[in-house]
Amino acid sequence: MKLRLLATATVSVAALVLSGCASDPLAEEYLNGGNTNYISGDGILEVPEADRAGPISFAGETDAGEPFASTDFAGEVLVVNFWYAGCAPCRAEAPDLDALAQQYEGNGASFVGVNIYDGAETSLAFARKFGVTYPSLLDNKTGEVRLAFAGEIPPQAVPTTFVLDAEGRIAARILGQLQERSILDTIISDVLAEDG
Repeated sequence: MKLRLLATATVSVAALVLSGCASDPLAEEYLNGGNTNYISGDGILEVPEADRAGPISFAGETDAGEPFASTDFAGEVLVVNFWYAGCAPCRAEAPDLDALAQQYEGNGASFVGVNIYDGAETSLAFARKFGVTYPSLLDNKTGEVRLAFAGEIPPQAVPTTFVLDAEGRIAARILGQLQERSILDTIISDVLAEDG
């Protein structure tokens, strides 16, 4: 009897999880607490300027087919967000990331996404649906961008957002969904102030 109850409970939980994953929009489900198969954004790591490792260098092709190289952003802060379209917290944080990208455009900081699973068509559809205006690199086939970050402070989860300083060094990492826009805004402002 206990074994049958345990099996029934396991099937019920699996059905709930699968039905939660099948619904759309995932972002609403996640925000309402229905999808917990992701790491929440409570893993904020800031690296003091004196303790930062060497610069991270990466390149690739964007979902729009354009070349991208991190070295083109030398001298400015670069925010790098690892994501994919089926990720509920990625959907939930997209408006905040884009608002900050627009706020800092021309003000010393740029943004780039790194899509780790999807092809160009899905990545671009996500950008249209969620109003993301900054480019995203496609890293689904080679994983080269993830490898560039695999040293001392790897992404470890999706989403993960990095803030690279003007020298291309990791100044901060937000592991999981960005919970408040002001958190990333403050980190970017602080890193920008290091040069001033």
